[in-house]
Formats: sequence, structure tokens, C-alpha cells
Amino acid sequence: MAVKKIKLPIGVSVAILFGLILVSLQLMSSATQESSELNAMSKWLFLINVLGSVFLLGLVGANIFSLVRQLKKREAGSKLTTRMMSLFVLLALAPAAIVFYFSMQFLHQGIDSWFNVEIDKAMEDALELSQAALDQRMRWHLRQTQQLAENLDYSSETMATLEMENLLILSGASEVTLFSKQGRIIASSSINPGDILPSLPDEHIRLQLRSNNDYVALAPVREDELMIRAIVVIKGQEPLYLQALYPVPVRIADLADSVEFAFLRYQEMNYLRNSLKRSFSLTLSLVLLMSLLAAIWVAFISIRTIVAPVKNLVKGTQAVASGLYDQQLPVIAQDDLGFLVESFNVMTRRIGEARDESRRAGFEVENQRAYLETILANLTAGVISFDADYKIRTANQAAYRIFHIHVSHFVGQTLLELVEIYKDLAEPLKSIQRLLEQADDIWQQRIAFLGPNGRQELLCRGTPLFSQEGQRVGAVVVFDDVTDLIQAQKSAAWGEVARRLAHEIKNPLTPIQLSAERLQVKLAAKLETSDAEILQKSTRTIVQQVEALKEMVDDFSQYAKPAKKQATDLDLAVLVQEVLALYPLKPGVKFKTDYETGALLVKGDPVSIRQVVHNLVINALEAIGDEGQIEVYLSRVQKNYSDFIECAFYDDGPGINEDKIEQIFEPYVTTKAKGTGLGLAIVKKIIEEHGGSIWVDTRRKIGAGFIIQLPAV
Repeated sequence: MAVKKIKLPIGVSVAILFGLILVSLQLMSSATQESSELNAMSKWLFLINVLGSVFLLGLVGANIFSLVRQLKKREAGSKLTTRMMSLFVLLALAPAAIVFYFSMQFLHQGIDSWFNVEIDKAMEDALELSQAALDQRMRWHLRQTQQLAENLDYSSETMATLEMENLLILSGASEVTLFSKQGRIIASSSINPGDILPSLPDEHIRLQLRSNNDYVALAPVREDELMIRAIVVIKGQEPLYLQALYPVPVRIADLADSVEFAFLRYQEMNYLRNSLKRSFSLTLSLVLLMSLLAAIWVAFISIRTIVAPVKNLVKGTQAVASGLYDQQLPVIAQDDLGFLVESFNVMTRRIGEARDESRRAGFEVENQRAYLETILANLTAGVISFDADYKIRTANQAAYRIFHIHVSHFVGQTLLELVEIYKDLAEPLKSIQRLLEQADDIWQQRIAFLGPNGRQELLCRGTPLFSQEGQRVGAVVVFDDVTDLIQAQKSAAWGEVARRLAHEIKNPLTPIQLSAERLQVKLAAKLETSDAEILQKSTRTIVQQVEALKEMVDDFSQYAKPAKKQATDLDLAVLVQEVLALYPLKPGVKFKTDYETGALLVKGDPVSIRQVVHNLVINALEAIGDEGQIEVYLSRVQKNYSDFIECAFYDDGPGINEDKIEQIFEPYVTTKAKGTGLGLAIVKKIIEEHGGSIWVDTRRKIGAGFIIQLPAV
């Protein structure tokens, strides 16, 4: 079973320690004042108090060392503890030093004042007075004893014995004794019947009697009773001695003892004056030192208790600063600091709730933002937002597909700054910038420009953005690439025209041709030679033009009819190589091919795709004439997260005029002297029916270039 240690509260421990210190100091002070114990108990008490001071000094030193470590580690509350301890020590030392200084002055001056000349003279006079009074009383009793002895001069021992009782009564002595020179008792009388043996003088007194004959002195007799002993010589044949013991009054004895004791005590204290000064000084110094050390130690404990909530608050604020908003501090006491800690706990609790609420709101906003970004990213229309200074803030993926630049990489720049980088986009970007600056309401504008894939037409719609206070904070521009839509509308219109022309024109052509041939047959034999020749030339011209019209109508019919595809997997590199092999090259003409390794498969009708390649090769050969080079490149590319097979045809001929590029794929538009202008229109129609696209490579500065992209298998 584990034994639990009993731990006293700090207040009880401090009270016990202070009690022990006070008891030890009181004992040392008492021992210092008792001169008889200066060399005994005071030394042990002094040693105990010195050890106590060392112990307290160790406690204070340990606290100072701990405080220095806290300062080096920059722990919370260490600087406040240092300031409070410095202030406390300063406030404690200043009055203590003043009190100690003046106490030492008063102590030394007070001790010196005990032993001045007047007191010395008074003590000596008191002692001399007491001695003089006793001497006078002893001389009086000596004369009285001498008078008694005269009555016994030359008397026999028998007579002297009979007179002893009378002498006792006459003298008022306590005891009267007659003894010989050898100390033999001859007669004795005492007021106390119980005293059997008289008090005889010792040998020293008897020697003194032989030299002086008379003797008187104070002598303690029975039970330390102080009496005056008077001894005189009785004349006769053989010298005898008469001793009388006279009692000293109690008051006089007490006063004499008191004066004598005071004088001896005064002499002893005077002799120990410097020792007393040192003892009292050491005692006072120890009292002050132990009091200061104990006070400083208690101050450390008290300040640590006071600063503990502050340290907790600092740690709590650091935790809150690092993002731990659920920090709760213990409430140590119900005081002002405790109220502050409770307020901090309430604050952190509310901050935590606000953080959770903000986090939930942030998650909701983030989800909405991600949802909105997903919608914008998957829109076919391009969306660009601007701030109040017309600088780009956001742009979706469709903007890249339309302009072929990563608009989102230029956040914080204006459209005019993009113009400096992308010169070919100067026209649409400047137009949009002008509309942004001028429009105060919703606007819509169609913008046409020549892009990397040929002519593009954009339908732009924009609106300025205003804050709740009515201030302009930005704008949003939405634009759609309507190039394919317009082209489809044109193709549909041309198809409708072709269908109607084929129906309206082809029907009367056959009767016209037959009528011309019949006129030739019927009238040739009837007319003269010259007229017959004219008729023949006229009918031949009619027939030839009718045949030309029929071919034109057939081309229109082919353009208007939907293709009949038999879709199969085609290796476009093999198909292009087969088509190129059909054309015998002139000495000054050569083909240059570059195919990506691997199968370049597309799904399409072989006949239609061959027709496309034939048309493009024929156009290139007609463009370069008798000398030049045709380049054909095939590769796999990725566009809008899909794989395409890209086929590029380039020649170094005269190229295409810029004013023709926009209409190059429209029917009856051609740059050649001969031709109907339906070749590229049919090519575009076939490519689009296969889900691909074709455009003029405007980056090509020499000759002409066409790029075809078909979905890869």
C-alpha cells in the first residue's frame, strides 16, 4: 500500500519557519543579556542562528538562480517577477538600512552611557558608604565588647562564667563566648537555647588576635546569617578572649549585599563593555539579516503566487496567438487576477465559438467558391473579372481556349499590358479595355479579329460592378467564340442556296442543250456554209457552257448533300503517304514530311479524308508552280484534355492575302485564276463532319499553311 506524503500548505510552512526564527532570535537575545551565559548558551544559539541565516540565504539564492534561468529562457512572468522583487528588496532594504544604522548608533551610545564617570563615582561612593556604615557599626560593637571585657579583667574563670549571662543581656549580642588562647571554651551564653556549641573563630583570626589583641569583622555564621564578630582580650594571670556576636539588621544586610552585588555587576559589565557591543551588534545584525532573508524568501513565494495567474495568462495569450482558441486557465483565487483569468476564459470560449462559426462559414464560402470555380471552369464562355483599376482579378479556362493565352497568369495586370506581349490580340483587347472604361451599364459588342486559328468572332457582354455605397469596384466581361456558329450559319445558308440552285438551274439545262443540238441537226444542211459554221460554233458554245453549268451544279449538290461516311480506324500517316505517292514531282518540287513515331489513328471515312488531302496537296502544288517545297507534319497533341491528331500542310508559294484569310473557307472564294472556290469549303465541311477543325496558320510568314486537327482514337 503506497504511503501518501503529508504536504503542509505554504502559509503554514511559512508561519512555522517564522516562529522558529523568532524563538531562536529571542533566546539569543536573552542569552546575550545574561552575562553568566555569554560563554555557554549564547554561542550555541548564535551558531544555530548563523546556520538558519545560511539556510535562508540558500533558499533565497536558489530562488534567484531559478529567476535568472527563467529570464534567460524568456519565460512568461519572469520580467514582472524581477521588477516586483527588485522593488520589494529596495523598499525593504532602504528602511532596514536606516533603522540598522541608527540602532547601532543608539546601541553603542547607550552601552557607553552605562559606564560614564558619574555612574562610576556613584557606584564607588555607594560601596564606600555601605562600608563606612558597617565599619562604624563594627567599631561601636567593638567598644561595647571592650567595656564588657573590662568587667571581667582579673576575674577567675568561675566568676567569668557566672557573669556571662549578664553580659549577654547587657550587650544585646546574640552570643557571648569566653575562650582561652588555645581555643578552649571556658564559658558561653546564647539567646538561642538550641545552640549547644558556640561559633569559635578560625586559626587565621586567632593569629590576628595575637598580633592586634582586638578583632572585629563581618562574618557569616549559621545558615549564612551575617553577624559582626567582635573579640577582645581579658586581662588576668592568663590571657583570655571574649567573643561577642552581634546580629546585623536584615535591611542593612540586604542593602549591603545589594550595593556590593551591583558594584560587582557593574565592574563585570564595564570589563565586558566591548564584548557586549560586539554581542549586541551581532545579534542585531543577525536579526536584521534573518528578517530580510526570510522576508525576501516569503516575497519570492508571495510574488510567485501573485505572478502565477499572469504567467498563465501569458501562456494562454501565446496559445491563442498560435491558434489554440479553446485554451482554458485554472482560476486560483477569487480576486482581481482571478476575475481577469475568468474573463480570459470567457474571451477564449467566445473566440473559439466565433472561430468555429467562422470556420464553418469559411468552409461554406470555400465550397461555394469551389462550386462557382467549377461552374466557371466548365463554361464554354470565357469570363474575366476586373478590379476598380481594370486590372485582371480572375479568369476561367474558357478564356485560355478562346484567346490561347493563360489569362489567369496575368492577374494584377491590365489588358493593355497584355497587348505589349501579344501583338496579334491587340485589336480585341483594346476594344474590350475601351468598353470597360466607357460603359456605365450592361453592354454587348461583337468583336472580330485574326487569331492563331484564323478569323475569330467574339460576342462580348460586360457589366460594371458597384458596391453597396454605389462606388465602382470592378467589372465582369463574358465572351463567347461565335466563329463556328457564324460559320455554320453561313454553311447552312450556302447549302440551302446550293440545293435551290441545283433544283432551279439543272432542270432547264438539259432542254437547252437538246434544243441547241436539234437546231444544229435540222438547220446545218439548209444553211449556207458560212451560216452553218456560225450555227455550229454557236451550238457548240451553248453545249459547252451547259456542261460547265452542269458541273457547277453537281459541285453545289455535293456541297449541299451530307457526306455518306463509312467510319473506320485510319492511320493518318499511312493515308497521307499513299496520297503523296500518287503525285509525280517536277524537278524543282519536293516534299518534306515529318511524322511522329507510333500509330496516328483517327476515325473517319477514307474516301472523304483522301479527298481532303488531295485538295490540300493540289492547292499547294498549284501555289508553288514549277519550283518549291511542300511540308507535311503529323503529330499527336492534347487540347482541352482530349487527344487530337494534327496534320499541317505548308508551302513556300506566294501565300494568302490577309483580306482573303477571313473568307478563305467560304464557297466561291479563291486566290487562283481558275477554280470554282468550293475546294476549301468542301474540305472544311468534311473535317467538321468528322468532328475536327481546320484553320489557316497565320504565324506562317512564308507561303501558306493549313492545320487540321481530328480526334484521335
